[in-house]
Amino acid sequence: MSTDRRRPGRRPGAADTRGEILTAARRVFSEKGFDKATVRGIAREAQVDPALVHHYFDTKEGMFAAAMELPINPQEILPVLLEGPREEVGERLVRLLLRLTAEEKTRAPMLALLRSAVSNEQAVGMIREFFTSALLFQVADRLGVPHLRIEAAFAQMLGVVMARYVLKLEPLAGASHDELVEILAPTIQRYFTG
Repeated sequence: MSTDRRRPGRRPGAADTRGEILTAARRVFSEKGFDKATVRGIAREAQVDPALVHHYFDTKEGMFAAAMELPINPQEILPVLLEGPREEVGERLVRLLLRLTAEEKTRAPMLALLRSAVSNEQAVGMIREFFTSALLFQVADRLGVPHLRIEAAFAQMLGVVMARYVLKLEPLAGASHDELVEILAPTIQRYFTG
């Protein structure tokens, strides 16, 4: 039996395997986009076993979030949106986005990503694929809501985030979360209930 055959699992030595996987993931995602990139392809690029990729990143969505340094992971957000009464999903969505964007550590990367998307066609394609496939359409399909409705709800909340933190429109920028929830939640809920 040949001794130069690589065994699956961790590499010997002090290699930054997770970092190498992220570097490979960034390359593959930028070349192929989110939808066409695969865990196997990323593992091949990083020269690791696909099981090792799953060890560090449970899903392709989680790997994308880490590779693109997104402050959100769909595996953490989906349960927040989907668990609980359907008639409160609009309020949960508004509260979630307000909470995420209130913290500088999550808001700054999100705004940087949005700015990149505005000026870079490749970036906008990856971001669009990620948000629609990994997050928006997951919610829409599980709730039985047309994709157009979930995109409209997301677009409205995206507009609020931009007006609040980029344009800094007052009194919107200084409004409390409770004030905004009271105003926005009924409208967002309408997208989910028709």
